[in-house]
Amino acid sequence: MTQTASISAPADKSRPAGPGPELTPEQRAKQANRRLHKSEHRWALAFVAPPVVGFLLFTVYPVVFAAYASLTSWNGLGPMTFVGLDNYTRLLSDEYFRTSLWNTFFYMIGIPIGLVLAMLLALALNRKIPGRTALRTIYYVPVISSLAAIAIVWQFAYNGDFGLVNQVLSWFGVQGPDWLANTATVKPALILMAIWKGLGYSMLLYLAAIQSVPSSLLEAAALDGANAFQRFRSITLPMVRPVTFFLIVTNIIAGSQIFTEINIMTPTGGPEFSSASIVWYIVRQAFRYQQMGYATAMSIVLGILVFVITVVQFRLNRRNSFSIE
Repeated sequence: MTQTASISAPADKSRPAGPGPELTPEQRAKQANRRLHKSEHRWALAFVAPPVVGFLLFTVYPVVFAAYASLTSWNGLGPMTFVGLDNYTRLLSDEYFRTSLWNTFFYMIGIPIGLVLAMLLALALNRKIPGRTALRTIYYVPVISSLAAIAIVWQFAYNGDFGLVNQVLSWFGVQGPDWLANTATVKPALILMAIWKGLGYSMLLYLAAIQSVPSSLLEAAALDGANAFQRFRSITLPMVRPVTFFLIVTNIIAGSQIFTEINIMTPTGGPEFSSASIVWYIVRQAFRYQQMGYATAMSIVLGILVFVITVVQFRLNRRNSFSIE
């Protein structure tokens, strides 16, 4: 008679002996909330990742790379040779760098002139005059036009022999110079063109800001006996202050990068380097003479200067902010 012995498997101690305690409704709700929060965090990271990665790749990395490249002797293609601060010490003795930097800041004289003209133009076009819609469109056309095309048109207009500017001056008995070939007139000529190009954009922003001024404030001031100038000085001007601050900051940043019009209208930097801007000089050093490391050092210095000027503008705007009188 054969006896069969049944061999039982050892008990798995890692598994609970029973089904376990049943969760209360509050505990189940907490678990559901935790799962929901984890899912929300994963989706949030998925949406945040592209701009963060883009910022790291296209902003942080180029800045770090440029900072290192400015410390090297590099032609843009071959290997980099570390030279330390030699590029920056070279800037101190570079006469062309100082001249181009001075020219760049000189061009910014047109910023306050353009803002004043844009404000006056916005005040005029805010009135109920015939054809004001057409006038607004005409003034804004240069803003959306190609800068290269405008530079070519103005280059012909400034021609000393057959240019339109000298033809108009001849009607009044004035013999105009060769604007772009004269050291005394080349920078004012470029400033005039830049003011004309950006006038419509500033005018449009000022017009929107003026139209957003509450009419009740103007009516109350008129009832108190304030004339038009007093209403403008005490109500309109403070109300459009944020627009003015925005235009000043953006125009300074754009003015420090002026290049296209100079490269087209005065491709050699003007007579005696009188029209060359800092960006024009940087491009010339980088791509014509293959001194990429030196050009990068100039770019770093320009970026620091623009950053400092922008910070100063923010501080002044915060300090000089005032309420409506």
